[in-house]
Amino acid sequence: MSLTWDNWEAFPLLRWQGPEGIIAVFSGRQGGVSKTPFASLNLGLTTGDDRAAVAENRRRLCAAVGVDPARTVQNHQVHGTVVRVAEPMLGGYLDPQGELPQADALITREADLALVALSADCVPIVIAALDGSAVAVCHAGWKGLVAGVVEATVAALGPGAYAAAVGPCAGPQAYEVGDDVAIPLRERFGEGAAYGGTADLAACAGLALFSAGVSPDAIDIAGICTITETDDFFSYRRDGATTGRQGVIAYREDV
Repeated sequence: MSLTWDNWEAFPLLRWQGPEGIIAVFSGRQGGVSKTPFASLNLGLTTGDDRAAVAENRRRLCAAVGVDPARTVQNHQVHGTVVRVAEPMLGGYLDPQGELPQADALITREADLALVALSADCVPIVIAALDGSAVAVCHAGWKGLVAGVVEATVAALGPGAYAAAVGPCAGPQAYEVGDDVAIPLRERFGEGAAYGGTADLAACAGLALFSAGVSPDAIDIAGICTITETDDFFSYRRDGATTGRQGVIAYREDV
C-alpha cells in the first residue's frame, strides 16, 4: 500500500493504493475554478467562496474518483469524537440541503457511497478493512486526536484487520503550538508529539491508529505539510479564516 501523486484533468491528486476495492483520494488546491483567495479547488461551502464555484470544484473531484455526486456524504465537522454511519444526503455533495449532522467521522459498508472529510491543516484520514468490506473517513485536529476520534472510528467499524492513510496536514516544522496544545498532546501520545514549540499531528494520528489496533505496516503517512506547501494546499494557520478547504473522498467499489 502507498500514497502516490497522479493527475486527472490537469489537477494533482494524492491517491491511496490501499486495500483492493477501496478508492481514496486526497485533494490539493490546484485545478479548480474558485478565484483568489480561494484559488482554486476550494471544497468548502462555508468559507465565503462562490457557491457555484465550490459546486463545480466538488463535481470535478467526484469525477476524478468516479463517484456519482448524489452518492456522497459529509458531516458538519466540530472537532469531536462522534462517528456517524453514512446515509445518502438530500442534494448530495454538490448542493447539500438542510443542516448537516455534527460529527467528525463517517463509516460505511455500502458500495459506491462516497465519504468526504474536509481540512485546512487538520488531519484527513482514511481507514479501510483489508478485505475491502468497509471504509471510513475521519477529520482529526489536535482536539479530536486527544479526545480519541481515531480510536472511536476504528471501534465503530468493528472487529477486523484494517489499513489506513494519513493525508497532508500541518507539519511538525511549521505547526507552532503553546502549552495549551503541547501538554495535552504529550500526555496523550508521548514527548515526541510536541517538541521545540511545534506539534506533529501526523505522528499522533499514526500512534492513535496503532493504539486502535491498526498494524504500523498498514499505515501510510503522506508526510506533507499544508502550511509550508503554499502553492499546493490551503492552510488556516498560514492564511487565516479567508482560505479554502481541501479534503479526502473515499468509497468501496461495487465488485
